[in-house]
Amino acid sequence: MEGRRKVARSGTGAAPLIKKKRVKMKQYVVTRPLYSEDAFADEHEKIHRHHKTVRHHVKQYFTCDLKRAKNAALSLLPFVGWMRIYQLKEWFLSDIVSGVSTGLVAVLQGLAYSLLASLPPWYGLFTAFFPVIIYFFLGTSRHISVGAFPVLSLMVGAVVTRLVPDEGPPVNITGFEGLTSDEQRVMVAASVTFLMGIMQLAMGLLQVGFIVMYLSDTLVSGFTTAAAVHILVSQLKFVLGLVVPGLSGPLAIVYTLEKIFVQIEKTNVCDLVTSILIMVVVFIVKEINDRYKAKLPVPIPIEVIMTVIACGISYAFNFRVNYKVDVVGRIPVGYESPMAPNMQIFGQTAVEVFPMAIVGFAVAFSVAKVYSVKHDYIIDGNQELIAFGASNIIGAAFKSFAASTALSRSAVQESTGGKTQIAGLLSALIVMVVTLAIGFLLEPLPKSVLGAVVIVNLKGMLMQIREVPYLWRRDRPDCVVWLVTCLASILLGLDLGLAVGLGIELLTVVFRAQFPRCSVLANITGTDIYKDRKDYMSIYEPEGVKIFRIPSPIFFANIDFFRGKLVEAVGFNPLRVLRKRNKALRKIRKLLKKGELQMTSKGLLLTSSGPIEESEDESNMEDLDQPTDFKDLPVQVNWNSELPANIQVPRVDVHSLILDFSAVSFLDVSALKGLKAALKELIRVEVEVYIVACDAYILKKLHSCMFFDNEVKSSMFFLTLHDAMLHILEKHPVNSENTKVCEKVITTATIHGNQCNGVSSLRSRDKFVHVSETETKF
Repeated sequence: MEGRRKVARSGTGAAPLIKKKRVKMKQYVVTRPLYSEDAFADEHEKIHRHHKTVRHHVKQYFTCDLKRAKNAALSLLPFVGWMRIYQLKEWFLSDIVSGVSTGLVAVLQGLAYSLLASLPPWYGLFTAFFPVIIYFFLGTSRHISVGAFPVLSLMVGAVVTRLVPDEGPPVNITGFEGLTSDEQRVMVAASVTFLMGIMQLAMGLLQVGFIVMYLSDTLVSGFTTAAAVHILVSQLKFVLGLVVPGLSGPLAIVYTLEKIFVQIEKTNVCDLVTSILIMVVVFIVKEINDRYKAKLPVPIPIEVIMTVIACGISYAFNFRVNYKVDVVGRIPVGYESPMAPNMQIFGQTAVEVFPMAIVGFAVAFSVAKVYSVKHDYIIDGNQELIAFGASNIIGAAFKSFAASTALSRSAVQESTGGKTQIAGLLSALIVMVVTLAIGFLLEPLPKSVLGAVVIVNLKGMLMQIREVPYLWRRDRPDCVVWLVTCLASILLGLDLGLAVGLGIELLTVVFRAQFPRCSVLANITGTDIYKDRKDYMSIYEPEGVKIFRIPSPIFFANIDFFRGKLVEAVGFNPLRVLRKRNKALRKIRKLLKKGELQMTSKGLLLTSSGPIEESEDESNMEDLDQPTDFKDLPVQVNWNSELPANIQVPRVDVHSLILDFSAVSFLDVSALKGLKAALKELIRVEVEVYIVACDAYILKKLHSCMFFDNEVKSSMFFLTLHDAMLHILEKHPVNSENTKVCEKVITTATIHGNQCNGVSSLRSRDKFVHVSETETKF
């Protein structure tokens, strides 16, 4: 402890197969005392920090002054912040171009996505207007385009078709009396959206925006891929011109496909040809937009162009009458009067609405985060929840359905030069013009065109399936999450699929923490670095020393796994060894008492030549777990030597064990008890235990929980692994000449090539000490 530690480190790689220019490695030299945690604490005074109490936090939370009031107002109305820095000359023209482009796309997608929600098309225009206005004032993202999102629209449609099916009577709900089927569906969609907004607003006010962190990128990718499959199947009836009732629930996609293929011969050829033509042209032009986006001033709005062309052709040739094509039909002029949500629908749909609230926020927040990083500004997850909650509540009052953000529409708003949500406001004005003045121009638009536009925009989500091979090669648990989430969402429905995926994801986290990859470390020759002994050739392992590392927190679920792996690492079960030693002591005492065993200059000598009577004393069995007691014996027993009277005790070749706690972030009470029991078992069989690199928070917790006693002492804690190793080498010097050389190498840590190659490095893998059945009896 009083000695000084000198380290000179450098590195050279293994001899390469191809001759490379040798790079001179940098070196550093450190000279300092050898520190245990106690010695370091004695020498270096810590700063005493005053931690705030709960009362102080509560008082601070409810304290209000002018500055806090101003900050609160700015956080609730983020548009004030960016309006103050708005550069009119540089930004306004870009926002105009972006707003017009986004507005045209929003009109088309609003009409298309309302079909996914099983609603008349014009209600999608309401979703592209009211939520955008509210988000302008409350949202923190400057680039996302708020409105209908296909996955959310499909989830709303599943609830709508469950309560108001295409075939059969609707669910008995007060308020449905005297309403048409479409009006009932609008009431369901609006009530669902209102409840979704309440949930999002409540989560925002309660500051639980962090909940989105539990939806990993892998889970969201699998979920949205499954949603894309559902959307594709749901649009086939429009592309083929078939009458297929909307279905919901587990295996709904299978039953839908069955109904489509049963009547496949009734396909409307005009719808099919129109859809294929639209999809081919839109796909090709979108590819051109992607390839030449750096050269194009704005992306070619091919969906809008093809929609206008399709409308003109449909009107000119009267597709609805001549070819029996299903068209959008009458679009009412203006907005409908607001309506109150139906409380009974709340009770019928609450379980299905909660996943919608989470998915809607998660997708929008993910997209907003991408653009905030790209354009260097900050978004607030909790304020985003408030913004979307308020947008959906106000929108539902005016009969719009669930709003989030569509990836393609947001890409249009950002790529066409949008700088702020003024572009979103202008897009809402374009939608309003269509709703109030020129909506009638879209009445001849075939629904198959809308279905084709929806399908071709699914490319990005469907292509996520390419992630599976990558995940399988890189991280198989993540791949399992992706596959299970995707398959469950396809077969069971999006709401149950999301729940299953989240459950699998949490299980993988639990399993990774419960069954971590523990390892036995060894010193890399000539350095103060310690790595997994299975991974390196040039290593040094002092005889009788084991270094065990657990790379995870230790808690109630993995403490038994930790103890089992620790037994594997040391090569023996310390509790079993302790019991055998105490049994051996009982027998030695009994033989001494009978005179069959006597103390001589050579040690204990068996005087009886006859057979030793085998007997088992079952009394006081709990005493076998106590430390071995030699106080009434004339000599202390050397357990690794040959014992008299054929007494057999497992040999223990380990005298020191180092536990590397550098990756242990916390311990709970159950783990503290299990850890203490494991340490006592090792100490009682004369194995010195050292714990290194322990977090200061854990060390403080150990002191506060009365972890230390006369057996488990704070002096076993060392600052670093190398400090503990030097302490052990000083306490247990090795006799072999070759090993002395290696001890000098590890102590001074200077580079001497492969000086330790002649030393037995204990390359055997996880040796186990087995005691035969004859050894268990005396």
